[in-house]
Amino acid sequence: MDLTVEAEAFGSTINLPEHEVPTVTERLVSDAEAVDNLKVPGLDAGRIQEYLLAARLAAQNITDKPVFAGCIGPISLAGRLFDMTELMTSLYIEPDVIEKLLEKCTEFIIKYIRAFKDTGVSGIIIAEPAAGLLSEDMCDEFSSKYIHQIVAQLQDETFMIILHNCGNKGHLTKSMVSTGAQGLHFGNAINMVDALAEIPSGVIAMGNLDPVNVFKMMNPGQLYSSTTELLQKTREYTNFVISLGCDTPPNVPIANIDAFYQAITDFNTLQN
Repeated sequence: MDLTVEAEAFGSTINLPEHEVPTVTERLVSDAEAVDNLKVPGLDAGRIQEYLLAARLAAQNITDKPVFAGCIGPISLAGRLFDMTELMTSLYIEPDVIEKLLEKCTEFIIKYIRAFKDTGVSGIIIAEPAAGLLSEDMCDEFSSKYIHQIVAQLQDETFMIILHNCGNKGHLTKSMVSTGAQGLHFGNAINMVDALAEIPSGVIAMGNLDPVNVFKMMNPGQLYSSTTELLQKTREYTNFVISLGCDTPPNVPIANIDAFYQAITDFNTLQN
């Protein structure tokens, strides 16, 4: 995931190191006036067109499985534009300013996802990690409400929206469900069985093996066992899809990835 693309389109300065994840180097807006004057960018800004091209090429050439695009969520984008620490404070002392910023972020994200939808991809994964910092009520108000707007406008029988919140420790599952997203993706901070108990059977739930401590640090045998253990714990839930809890770290051994898929194959073979 590159969660700087949308912020760059708004005008943020981005650091692009060769071997690390891109980062926003400084806040773009800092007060009500700056938020009022902030322009919602077009789709020709920054690297937006490159990501749309990549999605179009993938959708055209990968025909044996679904292809999903990815983008950032509203509160996570707002945090990159306003600074996350400052935003958390402003949610309490000037929430109207942050709501105006969220409206602009959501307007752009809807436009961006609609362009992804036009490329022919099967859906999109919206990464909203900053929502994990919020209480349930605040998540409802400052994240899920806006995700619901996105879902209402863009999700249909041919285009699936998956909401990823790796910061949810169990307190935000109901809020995630309220968005109406057809898929919910969880990080390793949550108990996956507890989460599944709160999710309707018609919603796909995904997660949540630890990307670092399991995928990167374990040997193939240990990873195979961890994968099998999670599959056993969740076996009664037909809406569960096993995956990592977040994006795959650099330099994960290929043997570990092979062990992950082998564990799934062996488990499914035994079930059948």
